[in-house]
Amino acid sequence: MSSDTYKIGLFIRMIAYKTALPFSLSLYKLLSVNRSRVAWMYLLCHFFSSCSDHHSNFSDNQVFRYNEYSNITTLDPAFAKDQRNIWPANLLFNGLVQLDDSLRITPSIAKSWSISEDGKTYSFLLRNDVYYHQHSLFGKDSTRSVIASDFEYSLNRLTDPKVASPGAWVLQNVNSFEAKNDSIFEIKLKQPFPPFLGLLAMKYCSVVPKEALVYFGNEFRANPIGTGPFKFKLWVENTKLVLRKNHHYFERDEHGNQLPYLEAVAITFLPDKQSEFLQFIQGNLDFMKSLDASYKDDIITTDGELQDKYTEKINMQKGAYLNTEYLGIFLNGDDQIVKNKWLRKAINYGFDREKMITYLRNGIGTPAVNGFIPDGLPSFNAQKGYVYDSEKAMVCLSKFQEETGIKTPEITITTNSNYLDICEYIQRELEKVGCKVTIDVIPPSTLRQGKANGKLSIFRASWIADYPDAENYLSLFYSKNFTPNGPNYTHFNNKNFDKLYEASISEGDDVKRYSLYQKMDSILIEEAPIVPLYYDEVIRFTQKNVRGLGINPIDLLDLRKVVKDTIKR
Repeated sequence: MSSDTYKIGLFIRMIAYKTALPFSLSLYKLLSVNRSRVAWMYLLCHFFSSCSDHHSNFSDNQVFRYNEYSNITTLDPAFAKDQRNIWPANLLFNGLVQLDDSLRITPSIAKSWSISEDGKTYSFLLRNDVYYHQHSLFGKDSTRSVIASDFEYSLNRLTDPKVASPGAWVLQNVNSFEAKNDSIFEIKLKQPFPPFLGLLAMKYCSVVPKEALVYFGNEFRANPIGTGPFKFKLWVENTKLVLRKNHHYFERDEHGNQLPYLEAVAITFLPDKQSEFLQFIQGNLDFMKSLDASYKDDIITTDGELQDKYTEKINMQKGAYLNTEYLGIFLNGDDQIVKNKWLRKAINYGFDREKMITYLRNGIGTPAVNGFIPDGLPSFNAQKGYVYDSEKAMVCLSKFQEETGIKTPEITITTNSNYLDICEYIQRELEKVGCKVTIDVIPPSTLRQGKANGKLSIFRASWIADYPDAENYLSLFYSKNFTPNGPNYTHFNNKNFDKLYEASISEGDDVKRYSLYQKMDSILIEEAPIVPLYYDEVIRFTQKNVRGLGINPIDLLDLRKVVKDTIKR
């Protein structure tokens, strides 16, 4: 490739990176087949003329910009397993139902539904004004409406072993589903499961068009077509993702105005939080999530409040978060030390969670001294878990020594760099009571693989609720959910726990079901397959001109009602 060709290509990529303007990747591919001046002139003329169409004539104030430091790996909702992929999927796709900021089940494509008396049959009445994002695949009309058979196709795809979606488990209790006609979709369960509607709100259950999957195949991950408030425009992997307003979106606000208000969303992928923070402070990002040890003391006080120097520049929101941070202990491996319950109890008693939150988290989060189920769920009952007690820790360690003959136990905690400070704190505290700790720092992707494959004895982990019911947390310890076929990363196996779990998932009475949940949580406290660290808080930072960004306990990004005001200069 000539130097001129390289420079022009680099220039175009830079423009695409810096803006949310449309860009034809198919034209860019002319580089690989035609390097003539004519091709280049056509490419540049098309690029700049496309910037002036009526859908592109908008200011930077109508573009919402954020960074995803952990990168986005897919735009296919069938693989929206973690937050980095769930957020864009939520902007691009819809399902039958959705959650509001209070975690109530509300209509989406299904405008209403009914549940049979035995709790096993769900019948959904669909809206008739929901259309897929415009695309030539739909023929001369460039789109078509969503009908019930689309949900039949989408859920069949979710359970297809060839697709291998990590969300297949969502439908494990489903006996059958079918489109009764274009407007009615019916799902029959094997047994009653009260939290089921919450499962359907997960992005796994989004509706997708068969035409697009047939045409794109596995490349649907980078060519998504949905029904959501924003539509796909450009994805330069590892660099930038651009979504544009869906001008045919079906939802309206309380005044009848079409949603969304924004014209575009631009997502960058700066790989570290420090760079993200600097971009946000300079005003190049509209939004920043979470905290990092590298800048937390600069932006918030030790009491968890915004530092005075930023109060007139940015806004901060905090709220309950259904996320339990913990250390998982793999019980089905070769490490005999961690299989001893007294050692696991010693770890739980051996460090001060209150001090950890105050000094390492600047007061963001609540010490996890009440078991695994976080505050914010109805079944949370503040039962006594583990609080710091060095004497109890040493007693437990003595019992470990008596049973095993090992005088100084040695354990390894595996984490990623973002949680190194917390693990180092636990290391120092446990060594005071006689337990030697080694910390192994590995990349996040390697950590995910290691805990899923049972390669790590003790690993840092977190569990963010997929749906607002404690069953979601307790399923991590059901013996039939051993990884890699389920979320039981510790391989915890307890017959009494399993019996209670199986009773709870078919119990329709909320009070009785919550009682069962609490009994299961008590078993986890007693057997200690995990070390609960803290119940997290959602923390969001926005520029002063951003309005309408809500906050919710599952930290879902909803941009439908976000507005950016014009900044007066």
